[in-house]
This record gives sequence, structure tokens and C-alpha cells, in this order.
Amino acid sequence: MTCTDGLRLLPFRGLRYAPDRVSSLTAVTSPPYDVVVRPDGVRHLETADPYNIVRLILPQAADPAARHRQAADTLRRWREEGVLTPDPEPALYVYEQRSGDVLQRGLIGALRLDGPVLPHEDVIPEVVEDRAALMRAAAANFEPLLLSFRGQGTATGATAVIERTVHRTPLLATTTDDGFAHRLWAVTDPGDLAAIDSDLARRRALIADGHHRWATYHRLYEQQADASSASPWASGLVLLVDTARYPLQVRAIHRVLPHLPPAKALAGLAGAFRVRPLPGELPAALAALAETPGNAFVLSGGPDSFHLLDRPDPELLNRTVRRDRPEAWRQLDATVLHSVLLDAVWQIPDHPSDISYLHHTEAAVEQAARHGGTAVLMRATSEETVRQLAEQGVTMPRKSTSFGPKPATGLILRTLDDAVH
Repeated sequence: MTCTDGLRLLPFRGLRYAPDRVSSLTAVTSPPYDVVVRPDGVRHLETADPYNIVRLILPQAADPAARHRQAADTLRRWREEGVLTPDPEPALYVYEQRSGDVLQRGLIGALRLDGPVLPHEDVIPEVVEDRAALMRAAAANFEPLLLSFRGQGTATGATAVIERTVHRTPLLATTTDDGFAHRLWAVTDPGDLAAIDSDLARRRALIADGHHRWATYHRLYEQQADASSASPWASGLVLLVDTARYPLQVRAIHRVLPHLPPAKALAGLAGAFRVRPLPGELPAALAALAETPGNAFVLSGGPDSFHLLDRPDPELLNRTVRRDRPEAWRQLDATVLHSVLLDAVWQIPDHPSDISYLHHTEAAVEQAARHGGTAVLMRATSEETVRQLAEQGVTMPRKSTSFGPKPATGLILRTLDDAVH
């Protein structure tokens, strides 16, 4: 697909829960599929409400084909029963998330795949294949991925439309278990839609969260027999946020190595890093990590086991880290972790069964303890560093950084079998 000069965010008929058919909107929402801690998180969400969206994004069945069929059947049944109902006309949607001092507002729509969208991470082919099979079977985009763009930082263009819209009565309002309040509005006025279109036509976006889903959108489009620009498969569901106006929060994504016992991990270092045991509990370990200059990590085998790794051997760095990348990339913690520790020192296979990626530190430590493995706790990379590397066409090691707040899954879906633009 040939890339265009700017972004095109298309209106669509959102598919939303009928409030009178569910116990509450909160009870049917979920974090994004890759943030849900399995299997405990799946069970918790499934029991929150019979119609929780986790039954669509993470269906439970014996094999992948059965899971995908189950999700498609569940979606069809919920639509037939009126649990999920389409909005009356195509719209773009203003979406607001608020918790304490954190306020994020953006636009949800169907983004054309031929626009200038910058990835900053590589993807795992097996995950893309699984997500593609799920979306193909269901003919739906279940959850918007999170994209950022740099606007003027003032209430003009798309931002002006957003900030006018939030004074109206929302389509829905709910507060999720993480304390975030969510509100959603439909934008259908032709003048507002034209203002948004004109503004975004001069922008390019950075994928903040959802690289696998963006790659999945492209895979699905390429597999269509009628792969025209008018096809609903030529666009995908996204949330676009102007980070000049609403800066994103940036957090780390941690690794769990279930087959690497902590003693073996520490023994294998053999001078590759300086290693120091950390007394105390997790908050103290994270504070020590945050205060350590240069490349550093915390290894944990459980809630009472923490070691700080820093001062990597310069000769080892020179030997193992690629030289054909910018210095900013070579100095990333994620680069050093994957190139030095995972590949050279521990020789961990780059496969989902050998490396798990978790967003929450407590969950990472608990999972490592449960499997007798090792958690590697990370620090976040700044959005500016991510953007600068992406603009140079340089991708970071996968799951290097978590941007947020992420849109709640389940507030709005997009179907492709009857999509209207």
C-alpha cells in the first residue's frame, strides 16, 4: 500500500454495549489483550459479567482455531441478542480518560493504513498471525490501538473540535477498576469532521501502543481478494492523541524468564555486570533502579529477592551490541538487555514461551516466583527518545516502553462486515 502524506481518520458506526443488557459498563470492559495477566486476569474478567469483552479478545478454547470461531460466534450472538448495538450513523468519537491529575483526550476512528504511521518496535510474527486469525474470523476490530501525533499544542484544528465536544452530554461515562473515568462522544457535524480531516492531513503518527494490532491490520488488508482503498479492511480502529496538548505517560515493560532460575541467572553473569543484592521490598528496589546511572536492571525471583545489575563490561557491550545503529539506540536499556543478557549471556530463545512481557511490576515478580524463574525489571524510555529513533526509521527492541493511559477495551468496537464510511 502506497504511503500518503498525511493521516486520514474515517468515521464509522461504533458498536457499543446496550447499558440495559449488562450489569455495568465497568463490568464489561477490560485492559488491552496484551496487558491482561493470564490466566488469573482472564478468569477475573469473565466472572465480572457474562458479557465481558475478554470473551472476545481472549476467548478460551482448546486450540487457536476453536478460540477464533468461539469469538466470532460470541460476537454474532451478542449482536443478535442486542447486547451490542450499532450507533445510528458513522461518526468519529472523542474519548476522554481522567484520573487525578492525568487527563487524556483524543479521537477514535478508522485510520487509513496508507498514512504516515511510525512504528518504534518490532513485532512477534506468531502474535500477528494469531491476532489476524481472530479479527478475520470475527470481521471486527475489538480494541483501538493508541497513536500519538504532535499538534500545535493549542486549541486549534482537531483539538478545538475535541475541546468543544467535551462540553456536551456524553454517549457514555464510566469509571473502571483502575480509577480512570472514561467518557465518549460522537462527532457527526460535517464542519467538525472537515476541520479534523484538514488538521490530520498535515500530521504523522507514532504508534504508542499496539504494534502487533497495526501489523495485523496490514496483514488482513493484504490478504483480501478485493484489496481496494475503499475496503473497510484498508483502515483500522485507533485512538489518536495530540501529545503536544495531552502528554502521554511512559512506563516500563518488564520481562519474565520462566525457565531461568534466579541462581542460574546470577551465576551466568560472571563479571558481565556489577551485581549487588538489594535489601527490602519491591518499592525500595525500584527506587534504587531509578537512581542508578547508565544501563541497569533489577533481577527478582520473588517478593523477597532483588539484585541490582549495573556497570556492564564495556568490552562485552562492544562485542554484542550492533554498531550500525545510532548511539541513542545502542545505549537503550532494552537494547543492552536483549543484545547482551538475553542473547549473549543467558542465551534465551526469542519465543513467547521463554520470555513473557508484563506491564505491572508486582505481576512480573509474582509470575517469576510462581514459575521458579527470573523477572527482569526495567525503566521507561522517554517519548522524545522513542520518537527521534522512529523518525530515523530505527525500531527499538520489542516491548521497550509502555505508553498510556491505554484506552479501555469494550467501550467501542468496529465491525468490518457491515462497515460504513
